[in-house]
Amino acid sequence: MKHAFLAALAATAATAFPVWAVERGEVLDTYADIAHAAYSDSLQAARKLKEAVDALIATPSPETLQAAREAWIRARVPYQQTEVFRFGNPIVDDWEGRVNAWPLDEGLIDYVEMGGESDENPFAGLNVIAHPVFTLSGREVDATRITPELLRETLHEADGIEANVATGYHAIEFLLWGQDLNGHAPGAGSRPWTDYARGDDCTHGNCDRRAAYLSVVTDLLVEDLEWMASQWEEGAAARVAVTADESAGLRAMLTGMGSLSYGELAGERMRLGLMLNDPEEEHDCFSDNTHNSHYYDGLGIANVYLGDYVRIDGTRVSGPSLAELVASQDPTLDIGMRQSLMETMMALGRIKSAAEAGLAYDQMLERGNAGGERLVMDGVEALIAQTRWIERVVAALDLGDVTIEGSDSLDNPGAVFQ
Repeated sequence: MKHAFLAALAATAATAFPVWAVERGEVLDTYADIAHAAYSDSLQAARKLKEAVDALIATPSPETLQAAREAWIRARVPYQQTEVFRFGNPIVDDWEGRVNAWPLDEGLIDYVEMGGESDENPFAGLNVIAHPVFTLSGREVDATRITPELLRETLHEADGIEANVATGYHAIEFLLWGQDLNGHAPGAGSRPWTDYARGDDCTHGNCDRRAAYLSVVTDLLVEDLEWMASQWEEGAAARVAVTADESAGLRAMLTGMGSLSYGELAGERMRLGLMLNDPEEEHDCFSDNTHNSHYYDGLGIANVYLGDYVRIDGTRVSGPSLAELVASQDPTLDIGMRQSLMETMMALGRIKSAAEAGLAYDQMLERGNAGGERLVMDGVEALIAQTRWIERVVAALDLGDVTIEGSDSLDNPGAVFQ
């Protein structure tokens, strides 16, 4: 679990270090460089996932299915480190729902044993894989061919319902693992490899259409990541937007750090699930990979503050950092921020270690599991404390109004049960 950045944090969290003056524009350049590297790594990992998916479709077997699952898990590592770029950058936030939307009503896509059509979502049991023709919002849809346009333009968020997720990592995750029907008991989804077999070996029917859907949705993920990686190149839209105005760019950095830390991760992804004791509220719910998603989200926040990102090939992207800028204004504030980041990563690391030792995240959410609740709440509390330090950084840099997204689970708990 040790990571090079933890060593850097530990070395400086309690002691001031020599401060070299950095310019705000240089800090923003580092931020954009890290964004470009992380999205490029995500793209590279998605291409590897596509290769594994193609192998599964060409030669279905337990081995090729497992290889595709492992490629999906590896692909999550760099992508989760990009989520810190979401909330302060509209170009990312407007795009993100295509690649990482959750939770999803998976019955829209394929067969389910639990769930399906409801008053809230009449399409939650549509099962497009089993229905080459269906009616959606009063019109007949010809889905004989599963195409990018069908997934992206017709099915994704169909009828304006956000739970109708037809594209992205979690749609792929469902197609590789299937539903996790274990509740709070051990075990992830267990889709059989024969769901992609041919002829009489095919289970649950429509194996050819299931394979077509998996192929197209993975192609779309690669395409979407190609686009986003390109937006952070020199002279491209996302980089220009964040570097054109130094104060606005720093606000974007800190909005992303604070909103991911507080409302999104501490609130919607962690505290809410614990309040509801609901295993469906875990982020990577089909694969039981949530512990990694939380950990690498936290790491993404630390990357941005420290101006340092370790790429999937082991090389580093680093430069003048927000940490150095803060230290030049208030060395004690920088020490506190680093200490808080380290405490957060240690808390998220304990969740990760416990899951790798056999206590999956959905088991931690079970009512009465005091040890699991303590692990999750330690993470929540560390993230909240970290957000308070982020707010102090905003004030110290005199950046004006920075809106950090909240969550009812943290700000108005009674509303969760209404």
